[in-house]
Amino acid sequence: MAEIFEEIETFASALPRMQALMGLDLGTKTIGVAVSDGLLSVATPLETVKRKKFGVDAARLCEIVKDRAIGGIILGLPRNMDGSEGPRCQSTRAFARNLAPLVTCPIGFWDERLSTVAAERALLEADTTRKRRAEVIDHVAASYILQGVLDRLGHLRNAG
Repeated sequence: MAEIFEEIETFASALPRMQALMGLDLGTKTIGVAVSDGLLSVATPLETVKRKKFGVDAARLCEIVKDRAIGGIILGLPRNMDGSEGPRCQSTRAFARNLAPLVTCPIGFWDERLSTVAAERALLEADTTRKRRAEVIDHVAASYILQGVLDRLGHLRNAG
């Protein structure tokens, strides 16, 4: 069973060496998925999982963890702009608790405020069509979340 970490510093200490991370942007209808390289330097959008039932969604995520030798999972935590936690944070935490028995790698959270806004802006700047933006926004947002974590982990490695 995976351990769930609140702080990125303790999450970092539980990570295996040279294994990729998976970042998730949980929406009500979809789950954006991004993965990193083994050196934990670059996040890449992977796919958007259309949500069905938790068991079906979790099975797909577990498949990705296994196929890509994922060493840790980051869930974007959708805090309110004032930093407080609302119902979406509670449902993200519940998702993590339900996923934990199904995976062995550590699970952590990352404040995802504005990640979808940043992803949308990047896609607009790339002149992406509205239809294409709708198709990719979730896994692009997941890559913003994951890149934030990778940058923080890099900072922690360089500071220590």
